[in-house]
Amino acid sequence: MTIEDALVSFSHQQVKDAISDGLLSFPVTDFDAQGRFDADSYRDRLAWFVSHEISAVFVAGGTGEFFSLSLEEFRQIVRLAVKTVNGKLPVIASAGLSVATGAEFAKIAEEEGADGILLMPPYLTECPQDGLVDYARQICDSTSISVIYYNRGNGVMNAASVQRLADACPNLVGLKDGKGDMQALNRIIKSVGDRLAYVGGVPTAEVIAEAYLAVGVNTYSSAVFNFVPDMAVTFYKALRAGDSETVRRISRDFFLPFVALRDHKAGYAVSLIKAGTAIVGRPSGDVRAPLEMPTPEERQQLEAIIERAKTF
Repeated sequence: MTIEDALVSFSHQQVKDAISDGLLSFPVTDFDAQGRFDADSYRDRLAWFVSHEISAVFVAGGTGEFFSLSLEEFRQIVRLAVKTVNGKLPVIASAGLSVATGAEFAKIAEEEGADGILLMPPYLTECPQDGLVDYARQICDSTSISVIYYNRGNGVMNAASVQRLADACPNLVGLKDGKGDMQALNRIIKSVGDRLAYVGGVPTAEVIAEAYLAVGVNTYSSAVFNFVPDMAVTFYKALRAGDSETVRRISRDFFLPFVALRDHKAGYAVSLIKAGTAIVGRPSGDVRAPLEMPTPEERQQLEAIIERAKTF
């Protein structure tokens, strides 16, 4: 498929609307026993995902180990996702690293029919604000599909920089917060306003979902949706309905113990998700280096936490 042949199913406004409200899903990427991309398992996972109440699917993202995928694997993932989702929801892929590599990922995503990209931070080095704007602008300019900027790591923009980027790039439709600094995020939202959609994106975003909602962020990416989708939807609906008792109970009995386990080792925000898929009978293979899978003892703790989810 070429860029000329690709049909974008969702306009910039439709993508913006989709990520502004409703739960967002970020599926893991399936690997086989040899660590290779497992297309059959991934196809089944995506079909299962879109059978639930979600508003967009973000493939090959952070939970999907974007940082460890080759360009060819990325192409296979996006192509399969677009075909499997089949226009039911917007499909958002990822891009990032360097300007040149980010533009290449964006090109592949557009060629394969994705509706947008989640633009990850640049690689390694600390970055000045002007440089971040230029980095993101060049990648936005390289594609016609929608772009959501991931404000995280060494790529955190301030309000003035986000405004400049939004003014320069008509296809920038959203900002995903990966820092959890509510003062800084509130400043961005109050400055840039409804020009962009805003998405909560810290690891296990549910633990600060109430704070997100208070500053006007109505949705977030749910990694645990990969293994407890019904509970994830229940929590989101309770949050939006103002059902504080349900939010408190699920937070206390599931999310807080999960976060405590997640904090055992760097990278467990992804590794525990993959372990969880296996526990519920939808295995996705192990993570790739430099990440590590949980120990047997940690897996047992995760099993107990998942068991609690059945009570909600």
